[in-house]
Amino acid sequence: MKNIIKTDSAPAAIGPYSQAVSVGNLVFVSGQIPVNPETGEVVTGEDPIVAQAHRSFQNVKNILESQNLTLEDVVKTTIFISDMNNFQKVNEVYAQYFKSNFPARSCVEVSRLPKDVLIETEAIATK
Repeated sequence: MKNIIKTDSAPAAIGPYSQAVSVGNLVFVSGQIPVNPETGEVVTGEDPIVAQAHRSFQNVKNILESQNLTLEDVVKTTIFISDMNNFQKVNEVYAQYFKSNFPARSCVEVSRLPKDVLIETEAIATK
């Protein structure tokens, strides 16, 4: 049975999709862009990719926590970045969230992301 997941601790979907969906013991988190759920605005910072990576990963974390899961429960992530030159900075931020028992991961450069953000992250977790 498919269960739709929605939490106020992550940005609302900006299209016809769910923040996440659970099926059986799996939770599929939709791509999370670096939008502050309180303001609805894309985050900025002294180093935009670092600030945006933190917010993107935090949004994934918040969705999982709404289901009593943690980043330790993630088995696969996919990271989309607009510039592969940011790969090392993204890795450094990623390592602050995923500290052990690392999930499988893909990271790809794409030509454009929603709201012209620099990063989007999706995840699959197991209950």
